[in-house]
Order: sequence, then C-alpha cells, then structure tokens
Amino acid sequence: MMPPLNPRPRCTVSPFASAELCPLFGFALPPGMTGPFFDEDRWPFDAVLGLPTYLRPNQRTLDFRPIANPEWRLTAKEYIAALMAPRHDAVRDLAHADRTVQTLTTCHGKLSELIRWFRWLTEQGITDLDQVTNYHCTAYVNFRGEKLGDDGEVVADSASTRALAMGSVIGLAQYRELFSGQRFPDDLRPFDGASAAGGSGRSAEVGGANKVQPLASKVQQPLLAAVLYVIQTLAPHIVKEAESKRRRQAADRSIAATKHPGREAFRRNLERRVETGEPLELMSPLAERGAKVRGLREEMDPLDAVSLSALARECGSRQFRGDWLPDLRPDLERALTLVGACAPYGRNAAKVERADGQGWVAWTEPLFSIDLKFLVGYLATACGLAVAALAGMRHCELGELVVGCRQPPQEIAPGLFRYRIAGKLIKGQPLGGVQDEWVVTREVYEAVEIAEQLLGPEPVPGTPLFHPVFCDTTYQNFRTWVNGPAGQRLGLAPIPEGAVTPRALRRTLAVEIAYRPGGLLAAKLQLKHLSVVTTEGYAARPGGAQAKFLAEINELEEERNIGILADVYRDYQRGIMPSGPGARDLMSLFTSVDGRLNELAEQAPHVVDNDEEVVAMLSARARTLHLGTANYCWFIDPAKALCLRLAGTPDADRPLAGMCDSARCPQATHHPCHRPVWEEARQSAKVFIGSLSRRQKTERARMEASVTRAERVLTEIDQSAALAAGEDQI
Repeated sequence: MMPPLNPRPRCTVSPFASAELCPLFGFALPPGMTGPFFDEDRWPFDAVLGLPTYLRPNQRTLDFRPIANPEWRLTAKEYIAALMAPRHDAVRDLAHADRTVQTLTTCHGKLSELIRWFRWLTEQGITDLDQVTNYHCTAYVNFRGEKLGDDGEVVADSASTRALAMGSVIGLAQYRELFSGQRFPDDLRPFDGASAAGGSGRSAEVGGANKVQPLASKVQQPLLAAVLYVIQTLAPHIVKEAESKRRRQAADRSIAATKHPGREAFRRNLERRVETGEPLELMSPLAERGAKVRGLREEMDPLDAVSLSALARECGSRQFRGDWLPDLRPDLERALTLVGACAPYGRNAAKVERADGQGWVAWTEPLFSIDLKFLVGYLATACGLAVAALAGMRHCELGELVVGCRQPPQEIAPGLFRYRIAGKLIKGQPLGGVQDEWVVTREVYEAVEIAEQLLGPEPVPGTPLFHPVFCDTTYQNFRTWVNGPAGQRLGLAPIPEGAVTPRALRRTLAVEIAYRPGGLLAAKLQLKHLSVVTTEGYAARPGGAQAKFLAEINELEEERNIGILADVYRDYQRGIMPSGPGARDLMSLFTSVDGRLNELAEQAPHVVDNDEEVVAMLSARARTLHLGTANYCWFIDPAKALCLRLAGTPDADRPLAGMCDSARCPQATHHPCHRPVWEEARQSAKVFIGSLSRRQKTERARMEASVTRAERVLTEIDQSAALAAGEDQI
C-alpha cells in the first residue's frame, strides 16, 4: 500500500502536541492521576487500569530516548500515537492509515524496530530522513533478516524478521503526511510497493512452516508425564514443606534483639537433638562460600559446615556470636559426631512411588532454603504447563487466571462433576478484556488449586497465578531438574530439547483431539474426555475462548477426515478393499468417483487435477466420518446406526462410540490400520478365558463369542490384504 503521489503540505506543528495520551488512547487511570503527555520522551502506562497481566514491566512503557536524533524521535512519537489513536482528526483522513487500534504490545514491538532502523541509518551516515532511498530500505531488511556465519556466508534467513523490518519502513512511508518533523522523500516507494508479508516471503509460508507446529511426541510424552507426576505425587509434600519454611521464617523474624540465651539453652537444645537423632543444620553452600571470602573459615574446623546461626535462632538469639564458641565447642563437636548434620528441609521425607513404577523412594533428599525455593518454582511451572497443555489456553488467557478463579464444582450426576475456572478473554477484545469461563478437567482444576496454595495459606484474591511460567527460562529450569539427578532418582523420563510455549501446547492439544480421539495422551489422560469438556465449555459460553479453541479442533478434524478418506480411496485403487458391514456402500462411492474421474479425463485430459477432484468428490462423505477405536464409522443415516438403535435415541446427530459394535453396524468399516486393535482384543479375551473356572459357563460363552467375532474381523482384513498382494504379484 503506497502513499499518494501528491501528498498534502507538511505540518509545522505536531497534531499531538501537548496532548495527554491516556484520554487520547482510551486508557482509564485511577482517580486523580494524569499523564503521560505526548511531549515527554518516555510514556509510562503502568498505572493504566485493565492492562493485560501478561505484559512485562518493560512492555508497559514506550521509551523513545534511545533515538538520539530529536527530529527522528518526534517522527517516531507521531507514528506510534497515530497507530494507537486512528480516530484522531489528523489521522483518520490519511488515505493509507491503519483503521484498527494497535495494542500497547504491538506498538512496543514497532518502536523497538524503529529504534533499530534509526540506529542503522545513523551508522550509514544518514542525518535526514529525506536522504533515505530504496537502496537503504532493502539493505536494512537484508541486514535484519540474514544471519552470517564466521566465514561471512549467510547461514540463516528469517522471513518473519524481514517482515517486521519492512513493516517499520513501510509504516513511516504510509504516515509521512502526518509528520511535522523529518520524513521520507515524497517520491520514495519502499520495496517498489510490496507489502511486508509479500516482500519478505512470509506470505508463502501461510498454511505451512509459518504455522505453530505441535510438539513432537518425543517431547510431549515425557513432558506431560513429568508435569502430572509433580502435581499429583510431589505437590502435597512440596506445599507442606513450603508452609513449614514460612512458619520458620516468621518465627525467626519475631526473635527479639540479639542477646546471649545462655550456655544451658544451647546445651539443652543439643541434648534434645542427640536424644531424638535430629541432625544439626548444615550451612548452605552459598553462606559457606561467603564465610570463606570474609576470612571466617581460614583453618580446617569440624564446625565449619554447621550453621551456628540456625542453632542460635532456635535458642532465641538472632545471631551466633564468635565469643560464644570456645565455651560451646565441646558440646557442639559431641552432637556433630553423634547425629551429624544435613540440610534443614525435607528431612525424613515420605516415600513415593517412582514415576516409572520401579519401586519407592523418598520424595526428596534434604534441601537447603534456596533448593526448596527452586522446587516450589518447578511446581508452579508444572501447574502452568498442565493448564496450558490440557485446557488449550493462550498466553494472555493464562495470565488472567488469579487467586479465586476456581468456581465451586457442579455435580451434574451422582459422582460426576463439572469443573469451571473464571478468567478473561483478551485477544481481539477491548483493553481489559471480557469476563469468560472455561470448563476444564479435574486435572486442570487441581493444578489451579495447587498454584493458589503455593502463594501461602491466605493468598490475596486477584493475585496472578501463572505469570512466571511464560518465561522460557522457567521451563528450561524445569526441564533441567527433570533431566538432572533429582528427576532421574524419581524415575522421570528425560525431556528432549524443543521449544515449549503455550501456543505450541494449544496446537498440540487440538491436533491430538482431532486426530486421535480414541487414543490416550502420554500421561494416560483420555483425549475423548478433553474433547467433551471443550465442547461443554463451548455450549456454556458459545462466544467465549473455548468456542475459538473448538473451532480450531473442528478445522483439524475436517482436514483429518479428508486425508483419511483419500488414503482409503488410494488403498481401494491399489486393490486393498475395506471390510466390515459398511464396505459395500463405501466401495460403491469409490466406483462412482472412478467413473466421474474417467469422464472428466476424457473431456479435458490436460486440465483435470485428479487430487483436487478426488478431494472435492469425497468431501461430502468425509464429513460423515467418525473415528472409532477399531473401525471407521460413516454416520450417513442415523436410522441405520446400530448404536443409536441400542440406546433408543434414533434421532441423535452423532454416533455413540461407547456402544459401537462395528462387526454388526451397517455403517462401519474395517481397514488394515485397525488390525492391531482387534488382535489385541482377541489375545486379551483368550487370556481371560484361561483364567475362568468351570462354573463360569455364561462368562466363558460370552468371551468365546468375542473371540469368534474378533477372529472373523481379522480374517476379513487379512483376506483384503492378501487379495491386494496377489494382484501385485500378477
């Protein structure tokens, strides 16, 4: 999009001069507060009401001071103000101005790119924006997009980075009529009029590599297993130990001014430890290094590693004085010899079952205060990952979950509960978002509950729960712990390298539900259960966040169904026929498709694209496909669905997978991919029959019928495969 050939005359005074920005941008401030103002070079918006919780502190301020040239700084301020106030009188008449209000996050990113752009121009010797040419624009984008190796060769090229760089340059050209300071020459057409997406090559990636990719199963499986193990097995112990630490620290703070508690107080405390076998407290490695640096541990001393300050606090003194040591040394050395010393937290840890099922171990080894702090952080990270992975929440939606967001469970049937958490829908909404609710699984509900417990016995309502999990560093720290000695001692599978973000977790969950609805997540979570919960959330709030997530799942299901049906059709062409009661109808469809393709090939042999035509002809039937655990269900006519007849609900619009008997249903087919399931069912039934007594005749007859049915289905599948193999040999 290019500026007009005959732009309006240059403004001499900025249209935003002296303007207060919050009213201009539609931001609300607490009563009595004002600012910031346009003429200032730093615009802090920390006090604005309704800012998204996920915004980092530096993203809440627009700082123009890094732009050294004052006229360029004014140009940048006018450009950012125009993006955030598109309805301003001076902006709405611009032919090429963006009509959508840009968010603070977006403008922070654009300002960062402008700072880079202006710095690069300064390095090139440019002192006036009127000197900028198309050469400078192209050279800067190449500079930003290309990553050079040690030999000077290009080793990487980022289309996304190129698009960001091009966007900043094009934006200054589109808004040049507005600027009262320096601006591009009137005849400059950056990148010959190409858009940022098209010129950078990013548009070619749409639908391909530019989409967020799901996590690889080798990352997803150990990650989810570790997350749920930490939450379901370790969390009660970590929370209890963290509370013990808080009580101890509160007691230490309540100790009166330093005074000698008396030698007898120390002696009684040491005798108590000897009698109970309680070890002395080790000095933390950090404190021990500090003592050595200060020269307090110059000679080898058996008491060097003992925290004498901790003993003093137990006896009512804030600090251990050095002149007390000569009198107490014999008692201290005796106690150290008899009971030893270890870290203060996690002593006598309870036994838990290892994650791999290979025995029981203490849930932790003794911990120093800093180690317990890190462990609490790992648990908080696990809770955030669980919510993101099992609810599909976006980054911004996770950030809006606060203390008190859990709603009381609703019992919808005896023993069955619906769990809901309240939050906000941020994306695409006005500043502050709109209230929303998520229907979630019990695992997500428990993760939120534990996250609240980590904030203390009485957390302040409204306190954000999951802000730290968004940092990549916190995930990497969690992964390092899982892969380290502590995680391996607990039997956790190592997590391979791979980027893990809320967007990737959301995409992974959508793909898992859409492509494997009858399967299991790595941590033994029913995907079908997650799908049902998502649907319930959509029904409860059809305009909410779960509606958007369900739309993503439905889109993936449509792609999946077309792909499956196309593969079945290709098998048919190779002679691998479907089996099962519904095979005849499916083969009739394929025969008609073959006939139609032949007709089209005769009419226009050089025009017809068979793949596109096949997809077009099969798309209607693909919409009827539902995946069963051991079959494909072609739900064309509800009146013919055996599951609906058995349930007495002939008017339902979806099959009942739990009542499926694909060996008898006229709309079910079996394919080679289903053979392992039927083989496993046959073997399991045979093992069960072998465990029955002679008196269990009814159960034996039922299981023998199941074996016969499974063998019949397997025979049909094998016959189709053998027929295809025989034709190939001929």
